[in-house]
Amino acid sequence: MVLDAALAAESLSAASGLARAAEAAGFAAVWTTETQHSPFLPLPLIAEHTTQLRFGTAVAIGLARSPLTLAHTAWDLAEQSGGRFILGLGTQVKAHIERRFGMAWPESPVGKLRELIEAIRAVWRAWQTGERLNYRGEYYQLTLMTPFFSPPPHAHSEVPIYLAGVNTGLARLAGEVGQGYHVHPLHSADYLRAVVRPALAAGAARAAVARTLADLQVAGSVLAVTRPGDEPFVRQQIAFYASTPSYRPVLALHGWEGVGEALSARAARGDWAAMPALVSDAMLEAFAVSGPLAKLAEPLRARYAGLLDRVTLYRPYAPGDDEAGWRTLAQTLAATDTERL
Repeated sequence: MVLDAALAAESLSAASGLARAAEAAGFAAVWTTETQHSPFLPLPLIAEHTTQLRFGTAVAIGLARSPLTLAHTAWDLAEQSGGRFILGLGTQVKAHIERRFGMAWPESPVGKLRELIEAIRAVWRAWQTGERLNYRGEYYQLTLMTPFFSPPPHAHSEVPIYLAGVNTGLARLAGEVGQGYHVHPLHSADYLRAVVRPALAAGAARAAVARTLADLQVAGSVLAVTRPGDEPFVRQQIAFYASTPSYRPVLALHGWEGVGEALSARAARGDWAAMPALVSDAMLEAFAVSGPLAKLAEPLRARYAGLLDRVTLYRPYAPGDDEAGWRTLAQTLAATDTERL
């Protein structure tokens, strides 16, 4: 198990300094998100100002982008960084695709994401080997790639692709076609053990080329209470995520469907302030780890050994914010890690 960092630069001008500090602190990788800023624009700066640190998107919204534009971006980042880039893709939910990105929601989001990955890899093969581009699916048809638009081959053309999700459809897809899977912050160890990992394994079993769960990296964003004042924020995040019907299976595993319905009703009324009070202590314990940052390695190992290969705290890394605690946690996990990065 290794420690990664969520990199939330408030501006592009801050990205290079954050990346240098994260590498010095001992993080294995840093991830950017598609929230208030582009997930891709900080990445060339991260590549330029670090030497060993891996980096990627966790996640970029795949269903809001063309496979060709994603292929170009990932290709260039992989070449620039010497193969340190990881392309993390997610679907988002219907309301955001339609109302935030202004695009059509597909009949099968899992099916479209599968085609997106296949199409991206078809483009990469065309660039790397010179084979004719001829991808034909239900959602994407890519059949034109002339030398004028083809970048030259390079040594890092096998860009790893991680998928993100909560439910079994995307987990099975990641097991079948991905190199990794980003677990949503709203999860429990029981849900990973009973639902996510079996779905990943089922996907791996039906892959075109024989593979097992050991061929995948399972990365988790982990809610954590590490300092005074964290608990109200963590309860708020649990309440927000648990109000989303798409995430209801996580609650159902624990018998908390009624809480999810109550949270959804309050969210529909815009009654956000009342929602954290519905998150019980049992829910907090199931969905979050607790302890001082410097001593969090043991709770993380106790909960996630055999379940996660990579952990990222749901708390953006910032130099000067308990720098010693971050460094100790990264080094402690790395010292006992026997898995591949």
